[in-house]
Amino acid sequence: MKTAALPLIALILAAPLAAQTASPAAPAAQPEGGLTGSVSDETPWQDLGIAIPTFPTNADVPTQASAGSTAALGKALAQVITADLKNNGLFKPTGPDALPQPSFGQVVAPDFGIWSGRGAEMLVHGYVRAAPGGNLTIGCYLYDVALRQQLVKGGWEVQPAEWRRAAHKCADLVYSRLSGESPFFDSKIAYIAETGPKDHRMKRLAIMDSDGANHRYITTGQSIALTPRYSPDYGSILYLSYFNGSPRIYVYDLDKGTQRLITQSKNPTFAPRWSPDGKWILYSMAAAGNTDIYRIPASGGGTPQRLTNTPGINIGGSYSPDGSKIVFESDRSGSQQVYVMDADGSNQKRITFFGGRAATPEWSPRGDQIAFTHIVGDLRIAVMSPSGGNLRYLTNSWQDEAPTWSPNGRIVQFFRTAKGSGQASIWQVDLTGRNERKLPTPVDASDPAWGPVRP
Repeated sequence: MKTAALPLIALILAAPLAAQTASPAAPAAQPEGGLTGSVSDETPWQDLGIAIPTFPTNADVPTQASAGSTAALGKALAQVITADLKNNGLFKPTGPDALPQPSFGQVVAPDFGIWSGRGAEMLVHGYVRAAPGGNLTIGCYLYDVALRQQLVKGGWEVQPAEWRRAAHKCADLVYSRLSGESPFFDSKIAYIAETGPKDHRMKRLAIMDSDGANHRYITTGQSIALTPRYSPDYGSILYLSYFNGSPRIYVYDLDKGTQRLITQSKNPTFAPRWSPDGKWILYSMAAAGNTDIYRIPASGGGTPQRLTNTPGINIGGSYSPDGSKIVFESDRSGSQQVYVMDADGSNQKRITFFGGRAATPEWSPRGDQIAFTHIVGDLRIAVMSPSGGNLRYLTNSWQDEAPTWSPNGRIVQFFRTAKGSGQASIWQVDLTGRNERKLPTPVDASDPAWGPVRP
């Protein structure tokens, strides 16, 4: 079932973000003692970009959260925020393990002298405390240490099971204020969980948080699931299913836990994709020796409209953010290459001419780049401009494929097959190509699809 949006206690932001009317119930402004814990001069917090110490609590009480009591939860929150900010290539955060802990009162009255003396440029303070009814109240504050000024603050009341969402919301708050860009940490990823031998592989649809936490299976594995994609409104997941060799395209409703059939065929079917407005679904189907791209209303009614009609294999289809164009792969020239066409199938033209093969193109949410799999011996994740220029590699491994973008277009996710073992896992890399991260999954994982920021 889809989780309801977090009740917002406050989200008061500095320009250019809009301020809200509510305010979080904050700790008392008067300091209640100094920093606790000791850290030697040789520790990593000598040269900080962003310091994120443990979030203190007004009273350490047991909770139903997986992290434990409010005191333990305060450290876990800071650790999640640190991990979020560390893996996007923009910031240099240092987390609670290397930092002393502020008192509860210092959350709203930081000792800036101590932090500036240690080289911190920014400081993330926060608190956690038990709320009535068993919920948790979590506050988040960002300070500019040099200016001794609060930049942004927010607060959320959450159920204990949702504490990680509050951490991601806090990281989003910090990221947006410092980068000026849209956030992406409070989002989810759909992927295919793989188990069993290669000749009898079970492939299940699964979802997890953007950092790999809160994994959950959606399908049972009785039929093979492939190529999931979140709907633009986050309400459902589109995916391909094969049952007894018969392909079917389903939309799974995350709120109701039900699914509806969009289309089915006896012919091989591939790669269903949403249009940006959620009104159309693209897919590829093989018939009479050719594979072409079709579109059908997302309601499932009506006759499919064929958009390509050339000898060979035309697969994929990723819309530009404005919905006016579609990028896809085709072997009509003799090898897999990337093409672009108008949304109605007109003006088809090849854009990749740099050697090797090119497959699985995916348009960035920003519209400025296309990620794809470049095949020249190894399979590597690369990006290019929509015209096919400015080729740039993001990975350099044996078999990386099927890129998907973060909601703000700053991170590319993909799956990597290990040489020898054949194990598949989900990785992500920032646009510099220097910050790779493997996401934890309980089993092998492929075909990731990054969903929009959660409502």
